[in-house]
Amino acid sequence: MNFVFFSITEHPWGREMLSQLIDSGFIPSLIIEENSEGGKTEREKFEFRLGSNPLAPKMKSQIEKYNIPFVEVPIHNDEHCIEHIEKANPDLIVFGGTRIIRGKILEYGENKGGVLNSHPGLLPECRGSASPAWSVHEGIKIGSSCHFCSSDIDAGDLVGKREIEVRKGDDYHVLCYKTSVVASNLMVEAVTAFSKNELDNLRMLQGDSPNPVFRYDAEIEKKAILMLENQEYEHYVD
Repeated sequence: MNFVFFSITEHPWGREMLSQLIDSGFIPSLIIEENSEGGKTEREKFEFRLGSNPLAPKMKSQIEKYNIPFVEVPIHNDEHCIEHIEKANPDLIVFGGTRIIRGKILEYGENKGGVLNSHPGLLPECRGSASPAWSVHEGIKIGSSCHFCSSDIDAGDLVGKREIEVRKGDDYHVLCYKTSVVASNLMVEAVTAFSKNELDNLRMLQGDSPNPVFRYDAEIEKKAILMLENQEYEHYVD
């Protein structure tokens, strides 16, 4: 199967997803990595969230081990990416730890099999950034989702979502790690379905969200960490 994988350089989200895809027999025909200051900031946020939990092998080592074609760009936008995509001629585009991407990249994917993204929150309830923190703060159940990308943030049709059990004593880093692993599980399931021409069987409309699109807020993240330490989350299973 021919697909292109997008990620920020050494982003832990992308490392986990790429590792799971490769382990399931899906090797990208091309990886397009963004190496930028903005990308570095996003990567560092995720590295903090995952804490001391084990990370998947580095992107570089996976690329070298499986001899995956690779290009580095200063930003994931039409100017720097569309030529590489057109040369690869993929059936599907997979986002594995990127910033917001719009424009011709999405249009190209929509004219093929689509553009898939995974998200560390339940959709449509928790769209936007820092979803585990906002979920704790707003009393939304923790989980991950996989969806088609559209021009609106985290609003494309779903192809999978899964709640994650939260037990008393689970800290913020544990929850962020679990959302990362489950989001990659969902992506593997979606890509597997696509390879069997069964992805449309998983497709469902999101519907409207009862909440706004959340933006990263360092103070909200700190409050969520304290809420978990004080066992104030609303949806414990024990």
